[in-house]
Amino acid sequence: MGSVYAALMASAGHAVHAVTAWPDHAAAMRERGLRVEGASGDRLVRLAGAGTTTEGIGPCDLVIIATKAFDVEAAARSCGPLVGPGTVVQTIQNGLGSPEVAATVLDPDRIAIGVVGGFGASMRGPGHAHHNGLEMIRFGAFAGLPRERLEASAAIWESAGFTVSLFDDVRRMVWEKLIMNVTFSGTATLTGLTIGAIMADPDAWEVALGCAREAIAVAEATGVTLAVGDPVEHIRRLGGKIPGARPSMLLDHQAGRRGEVEAINGAIPRLGRLCGVPTPVNDTLVALIKAREAAFPARAGAETCPA
Repeated sequence: MGSVYAALMASAGHAVHAVTAWPDHAAAMRERGLRVEGASGDRLVRLAGAGTTTEGIGPCDLVIIATKAFDVEAAARSCGPLVGPGTVVQTIQNGLGSPEVAATVLDPDRIAIGVVGGFGASMRGPGHAHHNGLEMIRFGAFAGLPRERLEASAAIWESAGFTVSLFDDVRRMVWEKLIMNVTFSGTATLTGLTIGAIMADPDAWEVALGCAREAIAVAEATGVTLAVGDPVEHIRRLGGKIPGARPSMLLDHQAGRRGEVEAINGAIPRLGRLCGVPTPVNDTLVALIKAREAAFPARAGAETCPA
C-alpha cells in the first residue's frame, strides 16, 4: 500500500521519499523507478529518494507510516529526522492499537489516524506493486492535531486522486473498517478463499459471520457507534464491491510471512474479555493462524511492507 501511495503522490508532483525494510525494493526504485499498476492505471514514476533508512531526507510536510501493525514502533522511531515544526504523521494500519504505539514515540498531537477502504495492494516484484480499487481514505486526529494541519495533509491525498473523508469520531471510523477486516481476514487466511468466495460458500460465510457478530457485539459493549445501518449488510455490501480481493493477511500467509492476526481478529477477544463478551470464533481463528505461523521458516527482514 505504501508503494501505491508513493507512486500516485509522485505522479501528482509531490517530492516523495520511500523508506522500506526491503533492500531489493529500494534498489529497484532507485535504478528503474517505481511501477504501480491496477485501478489507477499503469505508471512508472521516479521518486525523490528510496532507501532503507530515513538518513538524509530531512523534515517533511507529511510522513505516512504504512507498515504492518507490528512494525509501527520501529517505523515511528525512525521518523525523528523527518519531523519538523509543521509535520503531520499519519498511521495507516489494519486493526487496533497502532496509533497508540506510535504515540509512545512521537508527539501525540502530530499524529493522524488513517483507514483505507475498498482497495488492497500486493507486490509483483521489487519496484513493482499492483492494487485493486481506489475507494476512500479516512482520517482523524489522534489527539490534539490542529484541524488545519489535518486538512492540509488531506489535500495532498486528494491531489493524488484519493477520495478523503475527515472524521471527528475516530473510534467509529476505525471500527467501521475493523468489522470488515475481522470478517474476512482470518477466514480467508485459513481457507485460501477470496472475499467473494467466502460470501458464496455457506460454511466459510458461517465462520466469517461469526467473527463479524462478535466484533459488532464488542463494539456495542465498548460504546462504539457504527453509523452504517445494519452492520452485517454493510459488510456484505462492501465485500460485494471487491469479490476477487484477497486480504493482506492471506497474502502474507501464502508468502510464509507473519500476518496481522493479533491486531485484527486478536483485538476482538482482548476487548471481549474486558467487557464480558464471549468471542469463541475469533479465539479459534487466532489460535489456528498463530499455530500455522509458528511453523514458518525465519525470514529476516521480510516482514515489513514498504512505507
